[in-house]
Amino acid sequence: MQNPELFIHLAEIAGVFVGFGALIAVRSGGASGRLEVGYTRGMVTYGLLTIVAGLAPVTLGFFDLAEHQVWALSSVLVMVGFVLMIVAMARTPEYRANIVAGVEATRTPRRGMLAMAEGALFGLYMLAMMLIPLVILLGVAPDLEAGLYFALVALILFGAAWALLILVFAQRLPESA
Repeated sequence: MQNPELFIHLAEIAGVFVGFGALIAVRSGGASGRLEVGYTRGMVTYGLLTIVAGLAPVTLGFFDLAEHQVWALSSVLVMVGFVLMIVAMARTPEYRANIVAGVEATRTPRRGMLAMAEGALFGLYMLAMMLIPLVILLGVAPDLEAGLYFALVALILFGAAWALLILVFAQRLPESA
């Protein structure tokens, strides 16, 4: 595998997001609103998945595997981790409340277009998060596997950054925001 340092650097950046999430959780102290809890949890979870995804090919690279095997096994690990992350978050009341609030936001004329655009982007994001590992696993584009996997790890890190951005802009807003 060439440039394993890139994956290690992405894992390091993700560690910062996990640290920010822990800091936000500790500094909040008392009861927090659904936005803060949900997006802090999302930011930490995406950060942890980025760390695992970034370190997987580096670790597997030590086991004398073929390059496709490294990318395929790493992709399976990411897919399983991503599905477990979604299932775990979907079971929380904050996640469900945030989804309901997002659907309600599409019904208001003022926020409707913005919420619909955000929903469409999220749908494309989710599609990419599931298609990229499948393309790698099936060996459809063997010359692109390293680049596709790097893009996958970057997308997971983007998820953590997006959760942090929403969290920052949602501070001090009423619960209905």
